[in-house]
Amino acid sequence: MLLPRQKTPSLTLETLKDGEFDLASDGGERGTVICFYRGLHCPICANYLAEFEKRVPDFAERGVKTIAISSDTRERSQAMADKIGAQALRFAYDLPLAKAREWGLYISTSRGTTSIGIEEPALFSEPGLFMVTPEQTLYYGSVQTMPFVRPHFSELVGALDFAIKNNYPARGEYNGAV
Repeated sequence: MLLPRQKTPSLTLETLKDGEFDLASDGGERGTVICFYRGLHCPICANYLAEFEKRVPDFAERGVKTIAISSDTRERSQAMADKIGAQALRFAYDLPLAKAREWGLYISTSRGTTSIGIEEPALFSEPGLFMVTPEQTLYYGSVQTMPFVRPHFSELVGALDFAIKNNYPARGEYNGAV
């Protein structure tokens, strides 16, 4: 389990048009928002990523970089970027499922063709949203077991404003006996 204020797993992947993404060296002044998504087969992911695309400038104004990541191939990731009309949002691909598991993501098996007629991969990770500090420690994290009920990016932007203004620390860091 990832813990706030503790170092996150490493994360180095190729992106569609920005070369290699390395979390250790590619964060913004205030960190990075990482959105792990299920893949091209997921219509809910497409809508979610379209909203993320709209919020990229809001995060950038606050010194936070953004990236969307899946275990999809380069071709399927490009198809998703094209589908949502991505201009500002970076996409990384070929996330190893072992790495997804290190990040605490749930792994699902294929159920065949989805409602939009796209075949699910044999295995893929379920969604997760993380904000990582420039020191590569976890500030915020949310993981889901299925595609529904995800955090809203507008709320994360608002929470970021509050955290900046009040120097609010990451919470949930206690790991002792209870």
